[in-house]
Amino acid sequence: MLSRRLPLFLLACACAVASSSALAQSGVRPKPSPTPAEAQDEEKIFTEEVRVPVFAFDENGHFDPRLEVDDVLVNEDGVPQQVKSVRRLPASVLILMGAGGEVSPFMRTNTTRAIAMNVLKNLREGDQVAALSFSGKTEVLQGWTEDKTQVARALKAKLLSGPGSDLSRAIVRAVDLLREQPVGNRHLVLITDAVDTANSSEYSEAVRRLIAAQTTLHVISYTEVGKREMKKASKPKEAPGMTQSRADIATVGIDPTRPPGSRVGGGGINPSSVNSGIRLDPELRRRRKAYERDMKRGEGRLKSLAEETGGRILLAGTTEEMVEQGEEVAREIDAQYVVTYQPKRPLRAASATEYRRIHVGARRIGLTLRARRGYVVGTMR
Repeated sequence: MLSRRLPLFLLACACAVASSSALAQSGVRPKPSPTPAEAQDEEKIFTEEVRVPVFAFDENGHFDPRLEVDDVLVNEDGVPQQVKSVRRLPASVLILMGAGGEVSPFMRTNTTRAIAMNVLKNLREGDQVAALSFSGKTEVLQGWTEDKTQVARALKAKLLSGPGSDLSRAIVRAVDLLREQPVGNRHLVLITDAVDTANSSEYSEAVRRLIAAQTTLHVISYTEVGKREMKKASKPKEAPGMTQSRADIATVGIDPTRPPGSRVGGGGINPSSVNSGIRLDPELRRRRKAYERDMKRGEGRLKSLAEETGGRILLAGTTEEMVEQGEEVAREIDAQYVVTYQPKRPLRAASATEYRRIHVGARRIGLTLRARRGYVVGTMR
């Protein structure tokens, strides 16, 4: 058996030697296989890419469909970067709706639903959509889907009012869902009165997570509607005799012989039953003042956060205008490109929590670009 195998073995060796000799004579050297560490380094270099969502508008404020690489200027921490690509990608849009009717008496579930529906129907085909509602707790109404009809059914059947307004926890839950989608074109559409019953540390954590998730925040706010409603509610209702009281005030200074508060055409002072004046509930007044303060503070915080992420806060004086803003937000989402560049400072050399500031400008006259103000290194690895 051994004698039969020996010639075959010698033949194989001869072929191997001949092949090696031919390669040596040709000057070609076989490339050694990379070690696992080298292969990992090569992969890191290849995948080092920063993706920046950028809104592009022409001189009329409409979506600009002609954006090209040479139209975009990007600075990272003050250093100019070379833009590699400008792409249009399907968006991942999460609609987060406040449903804290007990806290916000002027917020109506039907209005919130109508705003969300208007966002939904104006998104492009192919966009991924999910829906959440929050009051004291957060409810997932619909997970990620391209089927707008499915989302609409969930909005009609599952959006219900509840007590409380834990906005911070709702944002954290929204971020968890958004992380299921690709980085580059994530959007959070928030419909709220800006009131948050969580404490400051919880809100700070929610902000940190939202920024780290590379998500653009769009806010449709009830705050202006709320201020108007609160102003109306603060006007005292007329008590019996209030009309007569105003007539008496109007006579002051006309007839100096009559003391203030005297009846027109007769002598004497109006009795207390007629001049009963303003009636206010001190506890109700206190709650309204506190609520106004919470709205004002929340509006300021959300405005700052939206601008940081490249989005906006929209304020309307009526609920009808708020419903129309749903279409405006959808159009903005679909007016977005994803701009990419390879950072001059390698990502692998930085801490995962490092924050880098970016500025995106336009090189073409008439073009307006809007983008987020920075990114966290770990999200780009």
